Amino acid sequence: MPYLTSAREISAIVAEYTNAKTLWIDTEVADYKSRNPRLSLIQVLDNPKDMSGDRVYLLDVLDQPNIIAEFIEKIMINSAIEKVFHNASYDLKLLGNKKAKNITCTLDMAKKIPYYLLPLPNYQLKTIATSLCSFNNIEKQEQTSDWGKRPLTEEQIEYAYLDCIYLAQIHSNLLDLQAQASPDPATEDLISLSSRYSQLEQQYKLLNSEFEHLQERMKKAMQAQNISETAYYKLTSYERTTVKATFTELARLAQSEGINLDFPITLTQKLKKDLGSNLEQLSVDIEKTTSWRLSSKTQESDIEDE
Repeated sequence: MPYLTSAREISAIVAEYTNAKTLWIDTEVADYKSRNPRLSLIQVLDNPKDMSGDRVYLLDVLDQPNIIAEFIEKIMINSAIEKVFHNASYDLKLLGNKKAKNITCTLDMAKKIPYYLLPLPNYQLKTIATSLCSFNNIEKQEQTSDWGKRPLTEEQIEYAYLDCIYLAQIHSNLLDLQAQASPDPATEDLISLSSRYSQLEQQYKLLNSEFEHLQERMKKAMQAQNISETAYYKLTSYERTTVKATFTELARLAQSEGINLDFPITLTQKLKKDLGSNLEQLSVDIEKTTSWRLSSKTQESDIEDE
């Protein structure tokens, strides 16, 4: 993997990157726990098919603010280039922040994939890469090493370039899962969908019923036995305080104290009934929304028979 340290070399590769359609980017930060973190490395991959590391460039930008500014100006703010990160909000703090354009975050992508398609305990890069891309023995201990010290160790350099490879593979696999999760509704096979939905509907009712029942039994048993934790679960309590006042008292107080409480109130069916014809004296905003409900034709037939 090319490791660039001179401003001239870094500027040259950044100029090349301005022609890229997509870049897969990671960063390493020195003093990341301090109030003044310093960008140490910017790792960039421009070919997602590269698994050797030959196309991963490590840009050593430690204490080179002009180079960082150039990267932000030519790459990060360039809306024509898609920049792919994992947990992008972290990297963007030192790479343009809100000025950055056309950012893709694989962490956000993973969170939007339905759980049954991506059943993971967490969405860390290591977890996703291991489960989704079948990478093994991923080491993350160098992540917390001293990235402000030079020269970097061989272990740090190897760690830095591998993350870009993991990132590109994760991105590719997540795109495939996105396509599975959001197919074109106009071309969906309704017969297949209906069949699968019907199978799961009964299973869901059984599982949900048992789940809720077991949950209540566990809570009651733990309270009765004065146990706050088991090997798998923790029981906690919380109090919720609700403050209520009559509308008449509230209106009187607002008027007597000159408090501005001019906010819209949603009129429930009961309120509209209580107001009766007086409702016509009010200036109201009416919002109409359409909701769709999917119901079983078998259930409808049962109701009609009754």
